Amino acid sequence: MVFHSRLAPTPSGYLHLGNAFSFLLTWLLVRRSRGKLLLRIDDLDAERKRPEYVADIFESLSWLGITYDEGPLNPDDFEQHWSQRLRVNKYNETLHALHKTGKVFACSCTRSQLANLSPGSRYPDICLPKNLPFDQPDTAERFHIPESPDVTFTDSALGKISVPLGRRTGSFVIRRRDGIPAYHVASLTDDRDFGINFIVRGSDLIPSTAAQIVLADALGWTDFRNNVFIHHPLLTDSDGNKLSKSEGALALKTMRNEGAKPKDIYRKFAISVGLPETGAETMEELLESFGDFDPAEKFKMPNLK
Repeated sequence: MVFHSRLAPTPSGYLHLGNAFSFLLTWLLVRRSRGKLLLRIDDLDAERKRPEYVADIFESLSWLGITYDEGPLNPDDFEQHWSQRLRVNKYNETLHALHKTGKVFACSCTRSQLANLSPGSRYPDICLPKNLPFDQPDTAERFHIPESPDVTFTDSALGKISVPLGRRTGSFVIRRRDGIPAYHVASLTDDRDFGINFIVRGSDLIPSTAAQIVLADALGWTDFRNNVFIHHPLLTDSDGNKLSKSEGALALKTMRNEGAKPKDIYRKFAISVGLPETGAETMEELLESFGDFDPAEKFKMPNLK
């Protein structure tokens, strides 16, 4: 199988060390299989997008030596030809198809209302029985997820995964209150349209994979389940918290400004996945030492309660 994968950063902050590790893992797995790699920048969240964050994606990838075969060459090329804003009609087609399943309902709940009614992360289907009109102003659209059964799929590193999506998140948003298609719809549509068959993600996105499988099944896009999935462990800070985009010490921009070299990142990556640190001076050395790396031996199943 020839892998066709993607790097999918969001321009909502400066990329950090965790992003670099995920990108390096994806690049190494794809290049080892002689596959193809797409750069897809997820920029539908216009409120958090900044030009400097878009520029940082290109600067960071170039600095790390991570190459790709498809996608924008620079920020201008991205805005003119590759922005997700240019594909909103495609995402709306997916939304229209999801409506035909009869599982979509309008939701007028605000974040503050949900915080009071459901302190956890699960949406309690408050608006499901209301049958609100879809064209009512200031409403979102959700895809109904029953409490059971669990969503199951196979991860190439972790084996069979069972996600209690109905009990964990419940019915999730597929169109935001501002009318913009939500992440799950855009990501699934892009993966299908660009022929992606190999998805590498952090283990925190296992519920996202489950949600997109549910949508794909509802749409009859059965080939999505045939994709190869690998969910890797997350890099954490000294307190054990997931890294987030910032201008802090672990931001790649900060590291570059303080004189770090790409080989410093390669060595950290090698140590994190159990490769010899001495064979990580260049991307070529890293790829050579990566030859027999087996994610199934290194990655552990996260807690999915």
